[in-house]
Amino acid sequence: MSRKIEVDTKTFVRFWLVILAFCLVGLFIYKALTGLIIVGISVFLAIAIRPLVEKIDALDKKKKHPALSATMAYLIVVLVLGVIIAVIGPVVVQETTKFINNQLPEVIDGINDFGNNIGVENLKETVFDKFDMNNLGEVLGKFGDTVFSGIGTIAGFITSTILVLVLTLLFLLEGPAMMNEFWNLLSGKHRNESIDEARRVTGRMARVISSYVSKQISIALLDGAMTVFVVFLLSIIFGFSAGLALPMGMTTAILYLIPMFGQIIGCAIVTILLLFNSPIAALVFAIFYIVYAQVENNLIAPKIQGDSLHLHPVVILIAITIGMYMFGLIGAIIAVPIAGCIRVLLEEYPRIRELQEGK
Repeated sequence: MSRKIEVDTKTFVRFWLVILAFCLVGLFIYKALTGLIIVGISVFLAIAIRPLVEKIDALDKKKKHPALSATMAYLIVVLVLGVIIAVIGPVVVQETTKFINNQLPEVIDGINDFGNNIGVENLKETVFDKFDMNNLGEVLGKFGDTVFSGIGTIAGFITSTILVLVLTLLFLLEGPAMMNEFWNLLSGKHRNESIDEARRVTGRMARVISSYVSKQISIALLDGAMTVFVVFLLSIIFGFSAGLALPMGMTTAILYLIPMFGQIIGCAIVTILLLFNSPIAALVFAIFYIVYAQVENNLIAPKIQGDSLHLHPVVILIAITIGMYMFGLIGAIIAVPIAGCIRVLLEEYPRIRELQEGK
């Protein structure tokens, strides 16, 4: 039996206006996704740097220059990152060039020996015959397209980096005042318990992010120091340049900031770079780092972090997976503290609901 439902014009219009509003919000997010990511990263970095700002600000007893503390903290972080890039970059290029010039020809000459072992004669000639002159134009054309695409990608990356740096500084300088003004506008002239609760919860979420980042950096510095020490000892024993120790330590320290997978990536990169100089040293380092990583993850890191986020390993892995596939490497780094913030919201939800029901 069919039933006729009557809807007045006002309700009908409201229904479609809500649908239209959701569509417009979705379109806005889709179009402005890159900009929203840049703003989100800047806010995250500003929150992460805030503890350093507070430590520098504590040195100013009279509190006359609050903006100076934020600027100094920002410059310290940027300077440290610049030094790390300046130290690591040339070493990676140098070692790769050394491999290409010295060891790669031997690898290419050994292709035929490998082919004979698997029953293929003249494997080297077979491989290189594929790159004949008939395909040269096509190869060069694809190479040109790749170069132009790469230039566009690099230009976009540089622009995004500049925007993140500028916005991070602005959030450090103006963020606290902006947030105070925002909460004051919401609460109005009279005290509002719901606004006060929201302000407290957001403050707790900010502390979760800053605490997680500061503790991760502490463990990363320890990880990097151990790498420097071990690589320096290996350089003395196996006779390669001791100048590799500091860049490799910086590499493992930076990559440690990637949750769960950072140690594996750092170990692989350092092992490969050592392999260019001494295969035995590379093997020794890989064994040492794997053992040390187990000690660090099970004994050292829990002591320093104190399980501050209270997240199950499965939840961390899910957060990293989602963050990585949504926003790449940056998403993997920020996924864990964001998951910690979501946990805070879930913990605070009963109290927020009680406030709403009490009205």
